[in-house]
Amino acid sequence: MLRDDWQLTDDVHDFLARAGGFLRSRPAVHNTPLTDLEKLRTRGAEPDGAEANVLGRLDSGGETRAVFYRTPRGYLSITPLSAEQTGTLAAHLASLGHRPSGVIADHDTATAFAEAWQRHTGAAPTPFWRTHLYRLGTLTPPRSQPEGRGRVASAQDHEQVVCWCREFCVDVGEQTSIDLIDAGSLADSRFGDRHFTFWETPDGTPTAMAAATSIVAGMIRVDPVYTPAHLRGHGYAAAVTVDVSRAALAAGATDVVLYTDPTNPTSNALYQRLGYVRIADFTGYRFSYCTPEAA
Repeated sequence: MLRDDWQLTDDVHDFLARAGGFLRSRPAVHNTPLTDLEKLRTRGAEPDGAEANVLGRLDSGGETRAVFYRTPRGYLSITPLSAEQTGTLAAHLASLGHRPSGVIADHDTATAFAEAWQRHTGAAPTPFWRTHLYRLGTLTPPRSQPEGRGRVASAQDHEQVVCWCREFCVDVGEQTSIDLIDAGSLADSRFGDRHFTFWETPDGTPTAMAAATSIVAGMIRVDPVYTPAHLRGHGYAAAVTVDVSRAALAAGATDVVLYTDPTNPTSNALYQRLGYVRIADFTGYRFSYCTPEAA
């Protein structure tokens, strides 16, 4: 591949007009780019001083074969690439002087890019994130569920939503979102575009929470699912996940997906029992430009 096959732009509207069909061709695997870029498209003009968008597409034979974009935290998010394509992209971005904070992609692509980036720039990669991606097959509710019902959260539930989003972030070590929540900026966090549902006991006490993205290209992502520690083990997470998944299907979603922590066998087993099928693994690397290796 020639590096000129990678077309870079800062215009998200033109980018989606050209690459949108490619992204919609695999909505489950491309679920995060679809929601991130839709958020970027609807956000409007950037405030003064904001860093310009960096969006790239790999064109071949008149069609887009892959894309990347820079996330608000400075990471490169890349759709699946071959080892050769990853090396070409790393060389091209290094030659332009880009300094991403890291890379997030399917495991093979992220690892190949991290290795190529280190060769071209000396930046040392450190893995910081691993996840399994699941897609809903046939929804299979448990034979029994806890007493209660699902209820869509309203404006009156904002304080509870904020509290449980923060607790979730503490559990998974998501410091960036914690900082935004503590600053009163839930809307600017990754939870800002979510639709929340509670599972409530018959007396109206919320016991678990799940959220979902808006539908994009027929895809809805369930994220996050949270049960406070003292309420776990009663089936509340399963109940609220089924409720949100069923609502997604009723809304017309053809792909309902979610991510899980590979080190949590309980949640992985739960989602598989509910009908979710593992389809991919993703990895994130941080880049250090100030280590002895980089020097």
